Amino acid sequence: MPSILQIILTLLACALGGVLLARVFKLPSILGYLMVGLAIGPHALGFAPDSETVKDIAEFGVVFLMFSIGLEFNLTKLKTMRHIVFGFGVSQVFLTMLLTIPAGYFLRFLIPLVLPWHVLFALGGALAMSSTAIVVKALSEKAELDTQHGKNVLGVLLFQDLVVILLLILIPSLGKNPQDIVLALSMAGIKITVALVLIFFIGQKIFSTWLRLVASMRSQELFMLNIFLIVIGMSAITYFFGLSMALGAFMAGMLISETPYRYQVEEGIASFRDILLGLFFITVGMMVDIKAVFFELHLVLLLFFGALIFKFLIVAGLARRFGSSAGVAIRTGICLTQAGEFGFVLINQIDQLDWIDPNLSQAVLAAMLLSMLVAPILIQYSNAIALRFSKNEWFSQSMDLTKIVTQSIQNDQHVIICGFGVTGQHVATMLESEGISYLALDSDPERVKQASEAGKSVVYGASQSANTLMAAGIDRAKAIVITFKSIQETMKVIQQIEGLNAGIPILARAKDDAEMDKLILAGATQVIPEKAEGSVMLGAQVLSLAGVPLRRVMRRVSEAREDRYGKLRGYFPSMEDEGADDVDAIRLSSVHLKNLMHGIGKTIEWLESHDVVLQSVRRKIDGSNSYSKLEPDPLLHFEPEDILVLSGNVASLNKAEKLLTKAQKIKAKP
Repeated sequence: MPSILQIILTLLACALGGVLLARVFKLPSILGYLMVGLAIGPHALGFAPDSETVKDIAEFGVVFLMFSIGLEFNLTKLKTMRHIVFGFGVSQVFLTMLLTIPAGYFLRFLIPLVLPWHVLFALGGALAMSSTAIVVKALSEKAELDTQHGKNVLGVLLFQDLVVILLLILIPSLGKNPQDIVLALSMAGIKITVALVLIFFIGQKIFSTWLRLVASMRSQELFMLNIFLIVIGMSAITYFFGLSMALGAFMAGMLISETPYRYQVEEGIASFRDILLGLFFITVGMMVDIKAVFFELHLVLLLFFGALIFKFLIVAGLARRFGSSAGVAIRTGICLTQAGEFGFVLINQIDQLDWIDPNLSQAVLAAMLLSMLVAPILIQYSNAIALRFSKNEWFSQSMDLTKIVTQSIQNDQHVIICGFGVTGQHVATMLESEGISYLALDSDPERVKQASEAGKSVVYGASQSANTLMAAGIDRAKAIVITFKSIQETMKVIQQIEGLNAGIPILARAKDDAEMDKLILAGATQVIPEKAEGSVMLGAQVLSLAGVPLRRVMRRVSEAREDRYGKLRGYFPSMEDEGADDVDAIRLSSVHLKNLMHGIGKTIEWLESHDVVLQSVRRKIDGSNSYSKLEPDPLLHFEPEDILVLSGNVASLNKAEKLLTKAQKIKAKP
């Protein structure tokens, strides 16, 4: 029997390999863990034993996952999503469990499978679960978390995370007679009530005071030690009462979510939680016996396709019942068809109760793994699938584009704002104050509705869509502002813009200088790193408090921004008085060189001798419509199809543009 050190070392090394593999193929880390567990388990290479020690270590992954869910769970969030959570979510879980019973009886006609109702009901609970980790990551990458189907999915996932606590208590009682079930559930209810009283009415007062005292000592190490003590301590309390450790961890998360330290705790445990959860998924992969799956391959495929279709029909049907359009219902169903993390927890519990044949258990596990492997692909193409099978979806999307065109057709030389969150709204307010027209795109229908009613120029649409950007008038726009926090979302928007109107000024936000460099390399004209801008404003406040005159403070701020961002002034001149009040104001202009223009063959030195500054040169890549950004080089000669982004005052820009674009004189042949 290997030592605990050997086990942990093996699991960590394999976890590292799994995550690296997932990153290489751009897949969720969870799939890497599962595949590695499949490879190293006792049924395959045998690098890691299927021991109780391994399972005990992995169980803490589930504990910390439930703690994180508890941190996210608060009354405000629940109230906002109550119709989806307690309407759609409740219906999805319990309807799936109930319909699994007749579906299981129907399987008797296809395979020699006879299971009692309570086992089918318990399997239905596992089937009802979906993967929060996979779905949230996939929707986040597509910027669809705020869409209607994204909100449906998040609401259902939230209820699934909550109901698993009830299922962990309920399932062991199902095999008993009705009186025993009622007695078991009553005892569980009493235990939960006692645990809630101990934790929330007694523990909340004690721990709120204690956490405040610990935080006042300003020791991150001491603070996190206390958090781990609370999580494990709460888990121990519920375990002592005969309930699951996951319930105690969830309650601990809820307890801390009501304190001011929620975000600090969430950030501190994130990596630790993910590592332990990764170990849990490795142990899930280790449970699968490849040989048994091979001999029962027909059953695996039947369960895989049957579960996908069965679950999709339930989710999509309920989505329609709760008011979603056909396209939204299809997307919601696709996002929730796969198995989930807690499905494996419930299957493990069913195995421990010895309710199903080991071969059937292996087939169920293999089918669940397959569903999680295909989930990212299905979600990626969910829009195309919805368009293919929903007759009204084309019309619905056409109507959305028509609304955008109707809003943007009156604009010319306007600013397009991608994302109408806090940052986007601040940008819009500043543009409004200067009388500059803009059109904001946002994928949150509720926010769009409220902002539109308030008189804001905002429409529903995904900024990553080429059709949406064209409808917003990208060919007539003066500039584009991208306000997304996610660098991946921002990069996708920049990529679309480059293909539609290369050379248009693009302003984007970034977290720090590292992200700034990546976005500039991708094609952004200007990137504002939040950390750097925060330091500039902090410095300005210090100078002001130190007694430096306001005029000098503003000059220092302008100089600091000039050094970091270059000529940032005047990106958005007023459409009414452009160049009238301040002839020296710095503007941006892009010039697209064509064949036989005077600028062909000229150099940077020649261009800058005409009182303009070359901000960037973008050159068309051979054989494509894409452009690459060139490094400034005095020896660089301009070529046809180059896009030059220039800065200077109005007069110098007009003069340089005329020189660059005037026709070359063609010498007559002698």
